Amino acid sequence: MSSLQISFQNDLIEVGCDEVGRGCLAGPVVAAAVILPSDFHHELLNDSKLVSEKNRKILDSYIKEKAISWGIGVVTEKEIDEINILNASFLAMHRAIEKLKFIPEYILVDGNRFNKYKDIPYKCIIKGDSKFLNIAAASIIAKNYRDDYMENLHLDFPNYDWINNKGYPTKKHRHGILKFGATTHHRSSFKLLSDKDQLSLNF
Repeated sequence: MSSLQISFQNDLIEVGCDEVGRGCLAGPVVAAAVILPSDFHHELLNDSKLVSEKNRKILDSYIKEKAISWGIGVVTEKEIDEINILNASFLAMHRAIEKLKFIPEYILVDGNRFNKYKDIPYKCIIKGDSKFLNIAAASIIAKNYRDDYMENLHLDFPNYDWINNKGYPTKKHRHGILKFGATTHHRSSFKLLSDKDQLSLNF
């Protein structure tokens, strides 16, 4: 059984929130919000970065089936460029919470910063996805959703290896940008190329 705690407190209806895609050069930032029952458990559930793709898919179905409620929030590349990635991450979590069947009484957030949602009390937990089941569940759902999204985009934009890197700044991704230029799915407010690559464009 997982050693993660089910929730931060037991008196209020608590939702766990997490986001994925902050460090990507392309694609949206995606967040999930999950309210779990007090008896929830699954031995595979952990921080999504520590769970294999096969097990993430197993967990995704299980979490959605067993959760009291869950929601996904998406903030587009254009919105990221307009409000910056930090605010976009907060907005994605707000949108995920809005998708829940009812308003939670307490919000548990992965990380160290959050913009208050309505007047609901909240707690930020650094590395919360490896400490609390509700945040870990949110990380699984958010990552699966975003990975599927980027894999589908790869079909139309195969030059950037998104099927493997999911929009993160790998060598193949940056080589694609250098050779073919940026797409409408790239974040124009981000540094898409390294200084070395940028220099080669200028000569």
